[in-house]
Amino acid sequence: MNKKQRIAIDMDEVMADTIDKFITLYKREHNLEVLLENMHGKEFALMLPEELIGTNRKYVNEPGFFRDIPVMPDSQRVIKELNEKYEVFVVSAAMEFRNSLTDKLDWLHEHFPFISWTHIMFCGLKIVNVDIFIDDRIRNFADFDGRKLLYSSPHNLLINDYERVDNWQQVADKLL
Repeated sequence: MNKKQRIAIDMDEVMADTIDKFITLYKREHNLEVLLENMHGKEFALMLPEELIGTNRKYVNEPGFFRDIPVMPDSQRVIKELNEKYEVFVVSAAMEFRNSLTDKLDWLHEHFPFISWTHIMFCGLKIVNVDIFIDDRIRNFADFDGRKLLYSSPHNLLINDYERVDNWQQVADKLL
């Protein structure tokens, strides 16, 4: 019997459109218009005026913040197809924000019900034994020896040292 290759997939800014959530939240709560095209190579926090610096950390620590984040386009379809061909694990550094654990688990059950609880890993450091790792943060690739797919996000657009995917259709084109 052939063993399936394993894939680890990050949640925030890969499966879940956290940037869209922040843009919507700051427009609603602070009447601040942050444009995605102005974020090229920058973290969202760097887009905030001085009086709002640090508020993004406050928001991510609130219960419910991670519960209603929009799903990345095509991610459900492609991850479901990947799950047929590979052993898929969702890996999220959820321990950084303790209130995110329940939110993220409920979000996954709602939007990706085909991913078993046995294949969801909430952790601090993402030390994973997989063949392919899809993440938006290169720090998570530090001790990883397999195939690294950098999922494009505004903050990483100036990084050119990794195999890049801009969307889930590109993931499908490379892996399915």
